[in-house]
Amino acid sequence: MRKLILIAFVFMGVSACKVNPFTGQKTLNFYPNSQVFPSAFAQYDQFLTENNVVTGTADAQMITRVGQRISSAAERWLTANGHPGYLADYKWEYNLVKDETVNAWCMPGGKIVFYTGILPITQSETGVAVVMGHEVAHALADHGAQRMSAGTLQQLGAVAGNVAIKDQQTLGIFNQAYGVGTQYLGMLPFSRSHETEADRIGLQIMAIAGYDPYEAAELWKRMKANSGGEAPPEFMSTHPSNDTRINNLTVWAPDAAAEAAKFGVTKFQ
Repeated sequence: MRKLILIAFVFMGVSACKVNPFTGQKTLNFYPNSQVFPSAFAQYDQFLTENNVVTGTADAQMITRVGQRISSAAERWLTANGHPGYLADYKWEYNLVKDETVNAWCMPGGKIVFYTGILPITQSETGVAVVMGHEVAHALADHGAQRMSAGTLQQLGAVAGNVAIKDQQTLGIFNQAYGVGTQYLGMLPFSRSHETEADRIGLQIMAIAGYDPYEAAELWKRMKANSGGEAPPEFMSTHPSNDTRINNLTVWAPDAAAEAAKFGVTKFQ
């Protein structure tokens, strides 16, 4: 059993070598698109059958329009930077769902949902583009597969500890410490890094799509006001704090505008 666990760790370490084209960094990802995408697509289709999808309205059309512009901008960037086939397996889809939750999300492979509850916060098409860019970026960076990979390693570590430790009292201490330690020192920082990465990539591609990157920080100011200050400390959250995001987006906006200029985009909506 110990040998099998060791072999699994070695295999995953060797295979986790996919490179994020936007950062140039290797990522923790040993689940190929061919394994992740079909399951994600099926779950997305099931979700749509169980929820109130809004169609034919101006808001629904806006969600689709913004999504198409931003995913097209991403493809332009990828092609220009030597990754012309990167999106071959993606099946982009953008749906508006009637729900008062202030949220939007993206599944692997480009399946995106906006809830109507977020529209009063976005306020405009540019505000929607800020959120859409962030969600598209999650798909581009394979964050779903990376979270699956991290979760698998976390589980294997727990199994290895339980196999190796025979004393029950020591095992109890290990399990408690391992659970808390991997959550606060591993999984939560990992998730926050994904959110920060999606903010930066999303800002860049929304600008290439013709949307004003300087509006991103303004959106998050509205999100902060909407939360009423009710948020856990950053170290206990899967997301960076609102203030962190506002500061980051303010700093990154000029770089996003400069990147857009490389594609001939100098005026923004």
